[in-house]
Amino acid sequence: MPSWQPKASIPRTEKKTRTRKPRPRSLRLHGTVARTLGIRIVSGELAPNEILEGEIAASEQFKVSRTAYREAIRILAAKGLVHSRPKIGTQVSPRREWHLLDPDVLSWIFAGEPDDALIESLFELRRIVEPDAARLAALRRTPEQLARMQQGLAGVDRHGFDSEEGRCCDEAFHSALLEASGNDFIMSLTSGVAAAIELTTAFKQHRLPAPHDALPVHLAVLEAIEAQDAERAHDAMARLVERGFQDTMEARKPANAASQRIAR
Repeated sequence: MPSWQPKASIPRTEKKTRTRKPRPRSLRLHGTVARTLGIRIVSGELAPNEILEGEIAASEQFKVSRTAYREAIRILAAKGLVHSRPKIGTQVSPRREWHLLDPDVLSWIFAGEPDDALIESLFELRRIVEPDAARLAALRRTPEQLARMQQGLAGVDRHGFDSEEGRCCDEAFHSALLEASGNDFIMSLTSGVAAAIELTTAFKQHRLPAPHDALPVHLAVLEAIEAQDAERAHDAMARLVERGFQDTMEARKPANAASQRIAR
């Protein structure tokens, strides 16, 4: 029998209240405009190569200053969603130029109804990166990184995936795991991969009344990393990613979800 006992072995951490300083009004305004336009772009409402409204008309439409609107466009341009062309104006960029792993772009995608192809591509990336990251983490993790992974799953065990606190703890687990790979290129993907995990988890929880409990498969990954069993860590993470993909695709079809669970 496995030695892992989640209730006894995961160190408990006290819930901390996160406080944020109020943002300046101008920042809120151009951030809101950027989000609105970003959602319209990633949803397809604004198609690639479409020309956005001029600065004066757009600032009147959004009831913001021209300065705030220009700053919103700069945000979108930095994320690859738009580009400016002399004598033409601001144009929506093709999808291949979007920074799809940018946490904001991902959040805008999941604010609506992401298409199947995009979800499949996202999980293809996870299948490529995360199992090998877990294998490397089993070989290279430090005691401090292992403790952070344990604490992350302790928080998930306490709060559950259906709460923001639990999803933040899950993000901490995955971030510590990617860092423990010791590979700078994998570590550079941390913010994007962690955002993808948090958003797909929230998407599943909101769309399915009773999604599968993902904690046991997370614990299998942690147990293998703790034991420094590289191949077992790889295989456990591959199962975790595949389970996440299946649950996300099921959540895309809420009308069929109940009948699928009953048939199992």
